[in-house]
Amino acid sequence: MSTILNTLGLKAKVQQHKTRILDTHKYIHSAVFLPLIQQEDGKCSLLFEVRSRHLKTQPGEICFPGGHIQPEDANEEEAALRETCEELGVSPGTLEPWGGLDILITPFMQIIHPFVGLLKEPQNLKPNPEEVEEIFTAPLELLLKLSPEYHEITIRAQPPDDFPFHKIPRGRNYRWRQARWPELFYEFEGRIIWGLTARILHHFLNIIRA
Repeated sequence: MSTILNTLGLKAKVQQHKTRILDTHKYIHSAVFLPLIQQEDGKCSLLFEVRSRHLKTQPGEICFPGGHIQPEDANEEEAALRETCEELGVSPGTLEPWGGLDILITPFMQIIHPFVGLLKEPQNLKPNPEEVEEIFTAPLELLLKLSPEYHEITIRAQPPDDFPFHKIPRGRNYRWRQARWPELFYEFEGRIIWGLTARILHHFLNIIRA
């Protein structure tokens, strides 16, 4: 231990460490795929899913194909492609990944890795009814003309009753920080796209505009 605590030992420990986001192993890691479909005129549409109403989480909401990253997935992109194949009933060869978007970290212990690419042979889609209620597409040309409705929600810390308030300044009167979390709402042909899907969509559209 003494050799570790001297300057040489400490320096080696610090230099050997690879930086990352603290405690990411405690987060839920997910990956999604934004499937683009090329139309006959050469322009692209974006495919969305409507989640099955029988699902326990977010039934009936609009999303992109994707899900949790599993230990057997080689990386985040492979997880996004695997989930897309499972949900849309397509083979890996019909997906042409182009690259990743910015990683989204939520206040709810989630880390989401979005990827974008081409979905070929859309006529062969066989959505899994256990997960997907329906699918629809939206032309990028139209999505780029939409302005999302912007709102915010307040996220507050709520310590449990057995929290050791006596160990912190002001005890139960401690002034916990609050966070403002943006919520975007896109409306397309009577459908509402909101939540994390809207955040990722907004980011993707901004990349195109740039």
